[in-house]
Amino acid sequence: MTATAVRTTATTAATAARRPYARRISQIERGYLNAAATGTPQLIQMVVEGEGRIDPEALREAVRGATLANPGLAVRRRAATWRADGPPPPVVELPASTGFDAPFFHRDLDVVTGPVCEVGLIEGPLTRLVVRASHIVTDGRGLRQWIADVFRVLRGEQPAGADSVVDDTHFRTAAGTVRAAPVPARLGGLPAILGAGPADGTPLWIRRRVPACPSAVTARVAAALSRHLATDEGRLIVPVDLRRHDRSVRSTANLTSQLVLDLHREDSWKRLHGQIVGALLRKREVASLDRDFLRSNPFANSLREAQELDGTRFPCTAIISDHGRIDTDDYRTGQFRPTGFFTLPMLVPYAEMFLSACRIGDETELTLSCRERPGAREASEAVLDEIARGLLAAD
Repeated sequence: MTATAVRTTATTAATAARRPYARRISQIERGYLNAAATGTPQLIQMVVEGEGRIDPEALREAVRGATLANPGLAVRRRAATWRADGPPPPVVELPASTGFDAPFFHRDLDVVTGPVCEVGLIEGPLTRLVVRASHIVTDGRGLRQWIADVFRVLRGEQPAGADSVVDDTHFRTAAGTVRAAPVPARLGGLPAILGAGPADGTPLWIRRRVPACPSAVTARVAAALSRHLATDEGRLIVPVDLRRHDRSVRSTANLTSQLVLDLHREDSWKRLHGQIVGALLRKREVASLDRDFLRSNPFANSLREAQELDGTRFPCTAIISDHGRIDTDDYRTGQFRPTGFFTLPMLVPYAEMFLSACRIGDETELTLSCRERPGAREASEAVLDEIARGLLAAD
């Protein structure tokens, strides 16, 4: 570790000592706690891959330094509060042969005992840095901020840090006047389209890199998916980062709300894009925070109801999350040149699949997550084929 990085770590340690980090468990985070209670791990997994080497000991020091500047990644649950008195994310060295079926990618993280985040380092012809974090305490934007700080420390730079303790109520205020939104009608249960028969609860992840980078990716992905609906209707969730209402806030908390949208067979991406843009202009993701979650949830109103979902029918067809454009230079060091970035989306109790997208250069990286079951891989590949055609033929 360089002398600059050592000074950086000392500086961030002193800052953390002056300002103990604690924040209230928000309504959004309580929703994820409830989902975790069904036995489905609520995890974000991000993978940076590239050429060259990342020294394990330098990485451990960088993780400690970045976490001191971003204390939300070392919290533990204390009653109704998150407190940064937990262990920093450990760094686990994994064999070059490690695949996504390895136990490392499937074990849960305990928000009571900690750690709430961990890092896997896979060295080989292709070096992979795998960051796993509890989605209960952070979201995609927050975790990417922390990863960028890890690489800043590796380069001997000062971490940007994110120590804000605001929660979703701050963004409700920052959004200004928001009209109440109608509660989405509950669908009785949409038949599964990815395979048939019993699912074992194991996530199946399928990647696809498409040599195209069109606009309106979320709408184009949804339109392609609509070609595979088993009925005339479907239901989408589109995650939305609340930070858009106050970009001065730097926080690693889970600040992602959602839009709930209707999907129709053979839908047009232009109609869907208009629906998404209109919902954003009306700040529907903020309006949804004011609903009584236990009485007006369009998916499951109780833990028992969620646990009764048997994997043959789902209240939600898909979650589609667009991480936007990824600048791989954020993950570069003198010894490591990043060539890719992707996520491994989690299973959600009430959604059949989770599709993640990001843009790197002039390509779009896609990952689809669903339950492992007979026929699921073949059906998922067919969906991704349709999505790729839609992205390549962008009009």
